Amino acid sequence: MNKLVSKIFSNNPHIAVIGDLMLDEFLYGNSTKVSPEAPVPVVKSTHKKLFLGGAGNVVRTLVSLGSNVDLYSVLGNDKDSSIVKKLLNEINVDISNLHFLNDRCTTKKTRIISSRQQMLRIDNEEEENISLETEELIFSNLKKNINTYDVILISDYGKGLLTNDLIKKIIYLCNTNNTKVMIDPKGNDFAKYSNSFLLTPNKKEITEALNVKIQDNDSILKALDILKDKYNINVPLITLSEDGIAFLNNNGLSIYPTSAKEVFDVTGAGDTVLASLGFAISNNLSIDDAVCFANICAGIVVQKIGTSSPTISEVKEAFNSPMKPELDSKIKSVDEIEDIVKIIRDKNESIAFTNGCFDILHIGHIKYLEMASKLSDKLIVGVNSDNSVRNLKGESRPYNSDYERMFLISALSFVDYVVLFNEDTPINLISLVKPDILVKGGDYKISEVVGSEYAKEVKIIDFVKDRSTTNLVNKIKEVECNLKK
Repeated sequence: MNKLVSKIFSNNPHIAVIGDLMLDEFLYGNSTKVSPEAPVPVVKSTHKKLFLGGAGNVVRTLVSLGSNVDLYSVLGNDKDSSIVKKLLNEINVDISNLHFLNDRCTTKKTRIISSRQQMLRIDNEEEENISLETEELIFSNLKKNINTYDVILISDYGKGLLTNDLIKKIIYLCNTNNTKVMIDPKGNDFAKYSNSFLLTPNKKEITEALNVKIQDNDSILKALDILKDKYNINVPLITLSEDGIAFLNNNGLSIYPTSAKEVFDVTGAGDTVLASLGFAISNNLSIDDAVCFANICAGIVVQKIGTSSPTISEVKEAFNSPMKPELDSKIKSVDEIEDIVKIIRDKNESIAFTNGCFDILHIGHIKYLEMASKLSDKLIVGVNSDNSVRNLKGESRPYNSDYERMFLISALSFVDYVVLFNEDTPINLISLVKPDILVKGGDYKISEVVGSEYAKEVKIIDFVKDRSTTNLVNKIKEVECNLKK
């Protein structure tokens, strides 16, 4: 397991989140026609999902990564606030500093999704500043608890909670107590964020606040220098959407490119960056390692539709192969397979498992694996190690090393993951994967298949007639013998 990942997840930090809390509603449906009333698509609703949004998404990400979280915020005293409270209770967040106000509505953002695309967003929100009484109550409670937190995260969505005075008082409180405060800003006035440890504006926010259009490395560096010099930001940072994250460190400008292979939805990506940076810094990572971690986390969530959080297993998988070539990235250790199985199960996808020596890959193997792949959403292939093959086939085998054999199988588009096992049988690996379908080739009886007790179902697939490694080798030897005559 990656040493950096082990360090990141070595502790469960205690983090306070102060920010605008909201409810994210996603309405999913299908669109097959245009409305006769106006030139707009008609979406036939199929289902909806409700998530914590705004500062709530920061909280959800922190909890998903393993943090203990206290939340400081306000909500209306309405039906939507009851839903938000229920969602927070489900993830065991301390809401003793969450205030329900009769004169406010709970902010809700409703998004309409069709064919994995967001088509429309409807906002119901409150933007009036909170009263001085509520502001003082929030600050005094934070002041009582300040020394219990590893870091303070401020998620400013401009919905009235984080007044200029409250932000300035929180930053001063954190600095006088040697507690790092990290802020996701909003608006065109960055003066209120002065003296904070870290700021995470995006390109649009930089343009509006600093009048610097981000278009190349020179403009990025100019904006970061302004954040550093004018506003005394310890770690100035800019999120660059699909281009990754840029920041200043002791060596100057650093840019971490995004790890996402494909971007489906950037909803909540900024929340993920703030939360993952806070989590990493709480675990004493350097700023370079923290940004690397945050970029990995953001790369995970933008590949999903809707408000989402990276899971520990997803982060571990991404860290173990973020820069590997595509084929090599299919080759996993047993520990990685354990994490991958959790991810697949979380997505309610099915798993097929099969195994073999695959010493010389031939048409029989390929047809067999292709048929196995059609039985489930994901196909995991176990490959005997060199020692295992020698135990089964004799000292003259294998003809190809285990890495070569795994790499060739990885080249097959219908194989999802390849994993090596050292034992004579894959019983331990099968008990770990617990596949939906265990696939075996040949004329076995189901009761004879090793590991069948750990699978929901066993499928026997006939081998291609007269196609085997032994037959292929014998044919080569025969040809060589004839050539020598």
